[in-house]
Order: sequence, then structure tokens, then C-alpha cells
Amino acid sequence: MLEAQQGQRKWNQNPRIPNHPKRINRIGDLINVTSTPEESFRSFSSYFAAFSETGSRLKDRFLNRSTDQTELVELQKESVNDFKKCLTLWDLTWMSFGSVVGSGIFAITGQEGRDHAGPAIVVSSALSGLSALLSVFCYTEFGVEVPVAGGSFSYLRIELGDFVAFIAAGNILLEAVVGAAGLGRAWSSYFATLIKSDADFLRFRANGLAEGFNMLDPVAVLILLITNTIVVSSTRNTSILNWVSSVVTSLIILFIIVVAFIYGKTSNLVPFFPYGAEGVFNAAAVVYWSYTGFDMVATMAEETKNPSRDIPIGLVGSMSGITFIYCLMALGLTMMQKYTEIDPNAAYSVVFDKIGITWAKYVVSICALKGMTTSMLVGGLGQARYITQIARSHMIPPFFARVHPKTNTPINATLLLTIVSTVLFEGSTSKHELVKFLVCLTTILGSSVAISTLWSLGSSSWIGYVVSGAFWFLGSLGMALLPQQHAPTVWGVPLVPWMPALSIAMNAFLIGSLGSAAFLRFFICSIIMLVYYLFVGVHATYDVAHQIQEEPKLERVNEAKDSARSQ
Repeated sequence: MLEAQQGQRKWNQNPRIPNHPKRINRIGDLINVTSTPEESFRSFSSYFAAFSETGSRLKDRFLNRSTDQTELVELQKESVNDFKKCLTLWDLTWMSFGSVVGSGIFAITGQEGRDHAGPAIVVSSALSGLSALLSVFCYTEFGVEVPVAGGSFSYLRIELGDFVAFIAAGNILLEAVVGAAGLGRAWSSYFATLIKSDADFLRFRANGLAEGFNMLDPVAVLILLITNTIVVSSTRNTSILNWVSSVVTSLIILFIIVVAFIYGKTSNLVPFFPYGAEGVFNAAAVVYWSYTGFDMVATMAEETKNPSRDIPIGLVGSMSGITFIYCLMALGLTMMQKYTEIDPNAAYSVVFDKIGITWAKYVVSICALKGMTTSMLVGGLGQARYITQIARSHMIPPFFARVHPKTNTPINATLLLTIVSTVLFEGSTSKHELVKFLVCLTTILGSSVAISTLWSLGSSSWIGYVVSGAFWFLGSLGMALLPQQHAPTVWGVPLVPWMPALSIAMNAFLIGSLGSAAFLRFFICSIIMLVYYLFVGVHATYDVAHQIQEEPKLERVNEAKDSARSQ
């Protein structure tokens, strides 16, 4: 890690080093962004030849690992210009707050409280918060150990290989794009309630489209365009706007909580579990979406002045506080109004209107709008950085890895995500130890899925849970007994592998509480991602990986030639 960081500084300071953007070099055709496409895509014949080797190339991508040097030094050359280190602990803390608060607490709590959990939505919020916090520990290590844009993607390429990183990246981006689209729609709903008590007031019905997809939302599209325009202008300015807005939002949230407990009635909390434990977990699976966004903050490591200190403190501290705030807000909502009467689209705004504090509904709506706006701002920052690192690896065209020389932001990546979001409305493990590692990991995953499946099927037999739990324990124990191939140099997840294994189990359990439609969509998206990887991704990354391996050899040859000429 230290060697890679020293190599990065050396490359930045010395324009004579090959592939430096200030020099037209002799081996630029290997990885330089101005070079021709990867070897496999230079002609139809070369592509067909490459495609005929898909099996061996897929095996190569699955077994081989990237390196710290590649992720921290080599791939950054694809961006031509560097990101500017301008973020501090203060920035990251409020980025975490701004990215999470507003992304669901105003849009989802009312919906799930009414339809699935009732007053027990506070328990659902706590469970989702605990699951999110476990994930935060993992993302924090990713960002600290590999401090580049999209750190989790690079970390997985180093530890588990190209294929696993691609699958994870595809799902993270899918979550980000869908989340941005949902935020835009929620923003439109709350804005509409400021004008008229109708969340669909500013939407247009398109009769030719299927029910559920026939409400066009131009306001949502407009707000996404505005926020992403701000994002590409300057990272520092976006951060300042975020923390100023987030401080105001936190004060308004404090007001909401105080008023909720003053006007709330404990009688509205009865029955507390109207839908039983199943409803609580069903709601928790959906409420988890309101905690998403923290992973986007971890992608800002390349622009953070002191990532090894600021990322762990900023993420873990802010997420703990956010969980507490969410639970108070969920409890306050169900105390102010019977869960059966909660409005699913703009719950907090409508409930203040119903209890007679008409002016407060405007304060609530403004808070919701500000919260969702900051979520879109930080989400736009993080998503674009993730895209940047994926493009650096050539899984998608490296054009999207470019960093603009004036704004120091990835304009192309941001533009790609903006278009996709708006359209919706319209040290590596050795091969010897890898087998053991995969067996343990599969055991943990399998047992976690088994527990989730038993719960989803309504099984009351304790034997199935005990057996599945025993396999989870054995898989985790086996993982603990394996030699640690990569020891964190600065900050790592505590209680490894038990805490990550618990995170897997909790996430699998929450996923299992989702409906069949969610699994169908996930299956379809996964198939599309796999097809893309087999036809494009595997060949592009194979070419780049082997070109990088050949680069030092060519450098030595060129140095020898230069030395011979000088003599």
C-alpha cells in the first residue's frame, strides 16, 4: 500500500514518467486514454477471435487479481487529470448525513408504517439501521485501504477478482440509479403538497403506458438535472452547499420530533404489532433503502485530505446518529396519527395538516425537499466517482473516466448517470487458499439464505433454524481459521470474520422479506449484466490487465535502447 502511494506521488510529480498526461510517451498505446480501443475491439475479426476465447478469459478474470499499484496508480492515468483533495472530516460527516437523511425517512416511513409494520415501524427502522451500520464498517475499510474513487470496487478487484467486482458494481449502480429516480419522484410529491394536497398534482398521465408506469414526472426530471449540474461544477462547492443545507435540515428535524411527541398520543401505538413479526421484517427490508447513500461517501476517498482518519469517524459516527433520528421520527409519526390513516406519499406533511398545525406542514415539506435535494447532491457525487473507477478498468468505455481539468470533476460519468436516472420516469488471496475461502463464504451465504427462506415460507420448525445457524457458525469459524491474506494497514472491520458474516446474514434475511416482484427484477437485471460482461467486459478488462503486465517490460526495453544510444 505504501509503495503504491509513493508511486502515485512520484507519477504526479514527474512528467517524464511514461503515460503522464504532460508527456506524449512511447507506450501510450497500452493504457493511455487517447489510444485506440482495446485489442479485442479494433476490428470484427479481432473481436471474434477474442470471443472464441471467452472461456479461458473468464477463468483468467475470475482467478487473477488486481493490485494496489494498478488501482492506485496505473488506472488513475485514465482520468488524465487528478481529483482535487479538498474534503475534510466535517465535509464527510455532513455528506453522510445529507446523502442518507431525506432519501427515505420522508418517503418510505409512512408507506411501510401503514401497509406493513404499523407502529412497529420504529423496530423496522432500528433493524435496518443495525444492518446498514454493519455494512458501513465494510465500506469504511474499502475506502481507507484503497483510497480511490469507487474504493469498494477496487478493493473487490484486489481481493476477489474482476468478475466478483463487476457483479457487485453493477448492483451498486443499479441501486444508485433507482434510488436517484425514487428521490426525484419523492421530491416532486412533496413539492406538489405545498401547492395542493395531492402528491400527483404535477404529474401527467400517459394513457399509452402500462398502469404504474404511466405517470410522467417532469418536475422530478428537472430537479435531477439541476442537482447534477451543481455536482459537476465543483466538489468543494457542492460539499459546502450540502453541509449548510444539512445543518438547517437537522434543526427542522429536531422541531418535527419535538412537535410529534408533544401532540402525539400513545393510544395510536395500539396495536403495536398489527401485522406481526413478518410485517416488521417486510418493512425493514424496504426501510433499508432509506439508509442507502453512505456507500457513496466512501467513494470520495480520492478527494479526502486524510481518508484513513476522516472516513471511519465520519461514516460510523454519522450513521449511528442517523439510526437514532430515524427511530424517533418513525415513533413520532405513528404517535401523531393512527397507522391506518397515514398518507403513504407525504406522510409527515399531511399529518401536521390533519392535527391542525397547518403552517407546520410547510416546514415539514421544505425539510423533506432539502433533505432529498442533499441526498441527490451527494448521491450524484458518489455515483459519478464509482462510474469513474469502473471506466478506468475499461469495464465501460474509459471516456467516462475523464476528469475535467477546470472543475476537477468527472463530467462524463455524471452526465451518464443523469440521463439513466431521468429515463426511469420516463494483497490478494492465493489460489491455494481461494478454494477454502470460497467454501466458507458459500457456506455463510447458503446458511443465511436458508434462514431467510425458512422465515419467508412461514416455517415454525426450530430444527431448520438450528441447522442453518450451525452451518453459518461453522462457515464463519472456518473463515476465522484461514490465514489472513490481507491485513488492513490503517483501519479495518472489527471482529473479522464474525461481523461481516453477521452483516451477510442480516442483509440476506431482509432481502428474503421482499416480494417476488423484487426478485424477478433483480434476476432480469443480473442476466443483463452477465450478458454484457461476457460480450464486452471480460474482453476489455482482459486486454487492459495484460497490457499493464507488459508495460514494465517495454519500459525496460526502452530504457535499454536509450542507454545504448547515449553510449
